[in-house]
Amino acid sequence: MTDAAHRLLWTIVALLLLAGGTTALLVSLGTLPGSDPGALLLGAGLLDAWRLAAPWSTLAAAVAGVLTALAGQRLLDRELRRPGRALRGMLSHPGSRPGRTRLATEVLVHALERDLTGDPGVRGARVVLTGAPPGPDVWIRVDLSADARAADVREHVDAAVRRFATTAGCTPAHLDVTARIEPGRP
Repeated sequence: MTDAAHRLLWTIVALLLLAGGTTALLVSLGTLPGSDPGALLLGAGLLDAWRLAAPWSTLAAAVAGVLTALAGQRLLDRELRRPGRALRGMLSHPGSRPGRTRLATEVLVHALERDLTGDPGVRGARVVLTGAPPGPDVWIRVDLSADARAADVREHVDAAVRRFATTAGCTPAHLDVTARIEPGRP
């Protein structure tokens, strides 16, 4: 479960508890139309239906209670758990102001491809990232124009990879660059 889904689940639970408590309070104070402050909260009709559905009503209440308890236990377990290691799929920054960032690989790949195609000699680029975030394996394929100078393209690719390592906070453990040159005009 992601952090956003976790927060959403806690928000839903809190809103349901708030709505239930507010409704019970309004009924008990008699402020809702048709409510009597001296009457039972569940009402006689609901109590009769509960007794009529016995033993299934008791079983349904027990199952609902167990499911609620399990959901609460999972939420508390998730809330109290501390990661003992760097989480897979996250970039972490130790130091005086530590933090973690979860970033999709596609975002990094697209940014590096866009940076690589910034040179006029590079017609296209394809990047593949695999492995753990601190030191991923990076495979790059660049499609070059026929008049591209190899030294200029090498410098451009090196600079793009350095910018990627600085920006993403992870230095490639393995870097493989393949250059394909389009055929020149006869």
